[in-house]
This record gives sequence, structure tokens and C-alpha cells, in this order.
Amino acid sequence: MKTIGIDLGGTNLRAGVVDEKGSILVEKSIRTETDKEPVYVIQQMNDMIKELMDSHDIASIGIGSPGPLNPHEGRILSPPNLPGWDDIPLVDEVQEAVDIPVYLDNDANAAALAEAKFGAGRGHSSSYYITISTGIGGGYVLDGKIVQGAQGYAGEIGNMILKPDGPSWSNLNAGSFEALASGTSIGREGKARLGVDGGAEEVFRKVKEGHEGAAIIVDDTITYLAMGIANLTHIVNPSVFVLGGGVMQAEDLLLVPLRERLNDFLYPQLRNQVKLEPAELGTKAGLIGAALLGRTEAL
Repeated sequence: MKTIGIDLGGTNLRAGVVDEKGSILVEKSIRTETDKEPVYVIQQMNDMIKELMDSHDIASIGIGSPGPLNPHEGRILSPPNLPGWDDIPLVDEVQEAVDIPVYLDNDANAAALAEAKFGAGRGHSSSYYITISTGIGGGYVLDGKIVQGAQGYAGEIGNMILKPDGPSWSNLNAGSFEALASGTSIGREGKARLGVDGGAEEVFRKVKEGHEGAAIIVDDTITYLAMGIANLTHIVNPSVFVLGGGVMQAEDLLLVPLRERLNDFLYPQLRNQVKLEPAELGTKAGLIGAALLGRTEAL
């Protein structure tokens, strides 16, 4: 069974045909052009879908999109990086154009599903995917199914409060997980403490050069990552955490100390028992996971 996955991002719009093994058979990508009306972008999406359907027998379409959104109603609800997308009935718009089943979920959930089935979470009964990039997002897959929540907000871990008097960021709580442990926060602290403007990438480079101040910023980040993962462990206790996103490109600086620091915040009985693994599918996870949304085993 072949399905189409759509990865709707603030920069690029990607579409691909995915087979039952999770392989992308063909992929197309264009600029999202968020400066134009949603109706224009949706038309571009429908054109890409129809072109793929001309050469493949497609059973369903899945769309991974930035949140907030309502996957139960198939509506996008004003994502910060999709300006003007206010209460857009995306599933209805696409399904009317292509006349096959269409499914919608947030991009972190889509990536979580792909990693659970074909990536670092395969073989586990439960997998919690955390993307650490510009922001922080998450998705929990239990017995092959995404846990969405009543309003579709399950896994929105970036707004989890870790430090009530901490910094504010975007529309999130003060001292949120995202405000303290994302790539944005690393870059912010690099500018404030070190006077550098190169974001998280420059902070990591300075750590490798032996810069003590940069090392302290990364160490603080590791502490907050450990706090957040410990909280999730005590709430849902997944078989494995899968860590992805741009910040994890510095895996060599983060993963080993994170595994050790995590023990500081866990029940004694859980220490050295929680599995943290780097994501395996990279930038393909969102597209593959979106294609899985319509498959019977994923619903």
C-alpha cells in the first residue's frame, strides 16, 4: 500500500510517496511561500498531490503541520510560523480536491510515528520522540498509535514549566522547557553571556574549542533537558526516548552527559533504566510519518 506524506513547514512544502516499508519512492519540494494566502499554498499542495497520484496508486494522504491544530477536525489553528493560517479546514480542502482520505497531525507527532515504526523506536511498545531544534516538541506513540489527547494537544511538551521565574519565549509559559533547553535558548544565552551572534551552532563550536563559558551554557541546557525528560518518565514511562532535531547534531556533546544527568532527577529505582537514543531518520521523519497517518495500523 502506497500513501502520500505531506510535510508542511514554514519554509518548505514537501510531498512524497511512501511504501509499506517506510521508503520514500519519490519526493517533491517547493517553497511554502507563507507571504501568500493559505488558499494559494493549499492549491500548490493539491497540485503536488495530483502529480504524484498520476503515477502511483495511492490509498490515503497524511499531512504533518506545525501546531497548534486539531487533528480530530482536520483544522490548523494559527501556527506562529504559518502566518494567516487561522482556523483553516485543511483536511476538507485537500480531500475535496483529491477525493481520497486525508489525515492531519502536528509535525512532531508525524516524526514520532516514523521513528517508532522505522527508526530508533522500532521494536519498542512505547516511544517518546522529542525534537530539540528552534523549539521543543514531542510525540508519544503507544502500541503503534499516536496519543493525541482530547483536543489534540498531547505531546506539546515545549510549554512544560521547569523554572517558574525563568525566561519567557513566544506565547509559552515563563520558564518553559522550550525557553530553557531549545536551540533558540542556547543562542540567546550565547549572545547574553558571550556576546556571540551565531546561535546554538556557534556555542557548540566554542565548546569544542575549549571555551569555558560556552561549556557552562551547554551544561545548563543538559540539566534542563534532563529535568524535562525525567518529568515525562514519571508521567508516561516510555520504553525509549528518541531525540531528534537540529540541536541533536551536537549529539557528541549532549547525549552521554544527558544520560548521566538524567539520573539526578529520577526515582532511585529508575536510574540507569531509561533509554535515550538519537533519532535515525533525520529530516525524512516528518514526511514518512505523515504518510503513515492514514495506514490502518497507525490509527
